[in-house]
Amino acid sequence: MNANTSRQNAAAWEEGAQLFDRTTRDLPPGRHQFHKERMMAQIHESRQAEHTATGANGASGANGGQGANGATPAKARRFRLSRPAFALPALAATVAAAVVAVVVTSGGESSPGLATGPALTTTIGVASAEGAPRLLDEIALAAADGKHPVAKPGQFIYIESKTADTFVRTVDDESSLASHALHTRQVWKSPDGVKGWLIDPAVNESPEGETLSLPDEQGNTPRANLNAPSYDYLAKLTTDPDALLAKIYKETKGQGNTPDQQAFATIGDLLGESYPPAELVSALFKAAAKIPGVVVVDDAVDATGRHGVAVARLDETSGQREEWIFDKKTHVYLGERIVQVKGVSGDDDLIKPGTVVFTSAIMKRAIVDGIKQTPSHSG
Repeated sequence: MNANTSRQNAAAWEEGAQLFDRTTRDLPPGRHQFHKERMMAQIHESRQAEHTATGANGASGANGGQGANGATPAKARRFRLSRPAFALPALAATVAAAVVAVVVTSGGESSPGLATGPALTTTIGVASAEGAPRLLDEIALAAADGKHPVAKPGQFIYIESKTADTFVRTVDDESSLASHALHTRQVWKSPDGVKGWLIDPAVNESPEGETLSLPDEQGNTPRANLNAPSYDYLAKLTTDPDALLAKIYKETKGQGNTPDQQAFATIGDLLGESYPPAELVSALFKAAAKIPGVVVVDDAVDATGRHGVAVARLDETSGQREEWIFDKKTHVYLGERIVQVKGVSGDDDLIKPGTVVFTSAIMKRAIVDGIKQTPSHSG
């Protein structure tokens, strides 16, 4: 596919991106935002690539499809998501396929303004089912005892994290693993979920970031739910572990590779880039203890190199293990990572066991008085 072909599909890009924005609300909060952001970053990159290719050629057919230096432009590839441990809902997957069918890569940066490097790897920690319920009970007790200020109208939930990921990069039909450099991600969300801001160099075109405020481009202001929760929504959820887990299974039915894995992933997202009340955090850990297949990994490392103990679950379909990492002494949540622990065949066979597909570390989680305020600068 050359630059002309992709340019002819510019309208399809826009329409597909809008449809994808609507349909991905069926995904858990961290994942639906992550994949929307990653897709839009790739579309931005492809536009930059076609602009560069056209400028080098003077006209697209000028060198028989080659650039001024004789290099063949990068060919179309199937879009690779950086957190592929679950299946998109059918409609979202169809739209995504339609959009990314015209995406091209230039072999340069795969996200605006963010450096890339070799694949992230780690030593695969030993997992054991023994002790998982006891550890989660201890973590639940620690969460219930922790300080947890209440967010008020007009304030914002601020979450700062360090993240990195590994992905498959294809240039001229040659595929290899690469990673996005460890970088800071900052998110602000109002308690009702209507106003927000994101600063993430893996996503934003500008270092100033971009709005997450609703209504969206289509004028929609969706109601908060488990897959896209606000602080106010989370504050109203049941704190009975059995009832909470039943709700998670019911509302995520049909998502993910298995119901158990999706339930675990949904809880993981709520622990990461959201701010559940203390009573709910405790209930989430107690609910997680009831999911079959949950294990303990004695030594896991977050994105900043902090060692801890992990509560984890293996997705047998993808061969990836999602790990929630906690301080061994205080049981404070440090972050999460997704590690390839089993080899797979097909398109994902480049992702070998020991590859860190995604990693994050929570650095700050606080209540502030305005967008772009940080805890050290808030009133």
